[in-house]
Amino acid sequence: MERPADGVARLVLARPEKRNAQSPELLYELDGRLLEATNDASVRVIVLAADGPDFSSGHDLHAGFYVPCDPVATMGGHLDAGGVEGHYAFECESYLGLSRRWRDLPKPTIAQVQGRTIAGGLMLVWPMDIVVAAEDATFADPVTAFGVNGVEYFTHLWEVGHRKAKEMLFTGDSISAPDAQRLGMVNQVVPAADLEAATLDLAVRIAQRPAFGLRLAKESVNRSLDAQGQSVALDSALALHNLGHAANLARHGELAPTDGAAAIRAASRRTS
Repeated sequence: MERPADGVARLVLARPEKRNAQSPELLYELDGRLLEATNDASVRVIVLAADGPDFSSGHDLHAGFYVPCDPVATMGGHLDAGGVEGHYAFECESYLGLSRRWRDLPKPTIAQVQGRTIAGGLMLVWPMDIVVAAEDATFADPVTAFGVNGVEYFTHLWEVGHRKAKEMLFTGDSISAPDAQRLGMVNQVVPAADLEAATLDLAVRIAQRPAFGLRLAKESVNRSLDAQGQSVALDSALALHNLGHAANLARHGELAPTDGAAAIRAASRRTS
């Protein structure tokens, strides 16, 4: 955990050679660092950044699906079950569960985003309160190529609106940083060379406000989202997501067919 200014903690994803693909170990190490920053009274604002050219290429499908420690977001039932039942329990805990836990962290959070954010990478960005993006940043959820509805933290509607969400999911195309800002998903777009400084400047400004006021403001917005139905929508979308996994298992013998991954890689190369 870096401390670049008074009141500010910065956590940095550090798998640049994997484009910060998320193994279970990375997700739970991140959760531990977020908990550490939350429990540190001297930290007012938390920045989530990433090493390398891309923020995150999503879930590391080669790393497997398992919880490397005691569950923290759910009670952990049926994690050792096989097939769809065990995978559903894993996604409730490690994907949707962690993202929800991070959304409700009681301090302001800022995502500092450069390069590509693909699929599961959105599940690191979207739970953050504010997003500052470099001009070269792009955002994509192409996982309908796997025969599922989208990533497990299904807040697309709130992030980009229902029309753009459908286009994003139906095509798998990326959204540019300027378009993401216009749609309300990104707060600020800055030159790549200024990304770290601009993010830190914003974090310092926020850190100067009373911590309890910031917490109450954040809770008020999050409760408003839930009053709009976000929490129920997340549960419903995860159930449909796992219906897609079940169909894949029945048809192809695997939860996420490998030809889907090839299609996503090809699309990513076209837009990089």
